[in-house]
Amino acid sequence: MQSSPPAAGIAGASLPFRLWTQEERQASLNEALQHWQSGEDVWVFGYGSLIWRPDFDFMERRLATLRGHHRALCLWSRVNRGTPECPGLVFGLDRGGSCRGVVYRLAGSQVPNYFPALWEREMSTGAYLPRWVNCTTDAGTVRALVFIMNRDNPAYIRALPEPELLEIVRRAAGRYGPCTDYVVQTAQALRAAGIHDARLDAIARLLEQDERPLPESA
Repeated sequence: MQSSPPAAGIAGASLPFRLWTQEERQASLNEALQHWQSGEDVWVFGYGSLIWRPDFDFMERRLATLRGHHRALCLWSRVNRGTPECPGLVFGLDRGGSCRGVVYRLAGSQVPNYFPALWEREMSTGAYLPRWVNCTTDAGTVRALVFIMNRDNPAYIRALPEPELLEIVRRAAGRYGPCTDYVVQTAQALRAAGIHDARLDAIARLLEQDERPLPESA
């Protein structure tokens, strides 16, 4: 008798996992900034937690649309919103469609101060591809730093059936707290910014209606 395949959450826990070294992060940062002129202001695109917790000062904030990628819970989280044994899911920009988010303008003088911390936050496992991409705003197009999902990274996961996705999010917690809080806070921040994401809103409502106690932070 053929056994059924393991649930995605169990399979996710068995995938390779390694934190990038400081040297790897620095090399990635250097590559991203190789054409940056010292002192030049930069734009950074936020589509998930950067909307409600940017962790840097900014000179300007605009609503923006990125075309060619969409927001999805497509990245296993084994530190921030999960553990290696019980991974959670966090947002990445996956291929196809478009994504409504925000762009922040950072003073060029602050780039050397803010970007190492941004890389430690976003590139801890090298799961994203830092790219400079045109984003559309009401005040014109800006070229912004965008962290796009690397589909070749073992932490990438394709779209899951909704019941399985909800169960993974509901049971996971990491150093920043429960995965449920992360998803709900992102949905709330999007609504507060006037951004409509029907798929995320539906997931967040189901999570909010679940009265089971949340797992404790790892």
